[in-house]
Amino acid sequence: MQHGLPELPVDPLEVLRQRRSAKWRTYPADVLPLTVAEMDFALAAPIAAALHEAVDRSDAGYAMAVPELGTAIAGFAASRWGWDIDPQLVTAVPDVRVGIVEILRAATRPGDAVVISPPVYPPFFDWAPEAGARVLEVPLAFGSAGWRLDLAGLEAAFATHPAAYLLCNPHNPVGRAHTADELAALVRLARIYRVTVVSDEIHGPLVLPGATFTPLLTVPGAAEVAVSLLSASKAWNLAGLKCAAIVTGGPGMGALTDHLAPDARWRVGHFGVIAAVAAFTAGESWLDQLLVTLDSRRALLCDLLRERLPMITYYPPEATYLAWLNCAALGPDNEARELFLGQGRVAVEPGLRFGAAGSGYARLNFATSAEILDDAIARMARCAG
Repeated sequence: MQHGLPELPVDPLEVLRQRRSAKWRTYPADVLPLTVAEMDFALAAPIAAALHEAVDRSDAGYAMAVPELGTAIAGFAASRWGWDIDPQLVTAVPDVRVGIVEILRAATRPGDAVVISPPVYPPFFDWAPEAGARVLEVPLAFGSAGWRLDLAGLEAAFATHPAAYLLCNPHNPVGRAHTADELAALVRLARIYRVTVVSDEIHGPLVLPGATFTPLLTVPGAAEVAVSLLSASKAWNLAGLKCAAIVTGGPGMGALTDHLAPDARWRVGHFGVIAAVAAFTAGESWLDQLLVTLDSRRALLCDLLRERLPMITYYPPEATYLAWLNCAALGPDNEARELFLGQGRVAVEPGLRFGAAGSGYARLNFATSAEILDDAIARMARCAG
């Protein structure tokens, strides 16, 4: 990533409020929404151009992801992370959720345990039951260095022979970019206890300056036990277009994709494929600007919290544009979130959505303008005063 790049601009609030997505339609107009993982930046120019061209040629039919999607992802992964992907081992799915549930259907039997590490993205709690399995929680460890995988806890859980482990890499909501050593230890445990690791790597392109993203399948031995899920949706703000990918490292784990529904390819969004290919092939310059911008917002948030809300603590995320705020000084459970919404008219995600470990926490989306972030923290400080 190049430093010294200009930050991405953000439209004024009155323009943003004209958007019709969930972020801008869920709350009344007097609420600043810093909730769901949508960004307030304009689409990358190559993506917008590709979509406009498709509309201009009335190209709105069924998706055809092969071979362009696999080739685009492989090129991006090689350039960005030094990850060698076989394009033929890339399978398009509508989104990461669908991909994970379908992999779990193939890798588990009814009643099998699937391990997760809360606090974690709320749908993690639902995906295993949707596939007919049950959830086994091994919370993240928390110490002086922040949040980490509890490898000792995971080994104890793996020894009970669960079918799978759902890894969030990087981890939402705490923003942890798991290190290569941590992931190598995880792979070793998975191989010993024969646990399939399903790695949600949707935030991989969003590792911020100072940290490194390690794709799980680049870890020696991971290809024998792991599957990765990737998408352009978070890094390029394309969630509504419906395109993600299952990536495997060889025929063994690749066989899991044989269990996808026969018509699964028809469920992928055509515009999603077009946008994803444009993102992975021509969107790196915009992504570099995005990361510079998010780094600036991360620093601004630190300053604003220190100055105005010193009772709130948080570890600046190594990845994502999501801040995991410890608001316990303002009350347990979701009391701080309700205070910020009810009195401050600022919407953040309630911590308990991410599991019991989220009591007293709230998740804030800082992928917006400096002005909106400043206003939001000012509102939160007034009602917390």
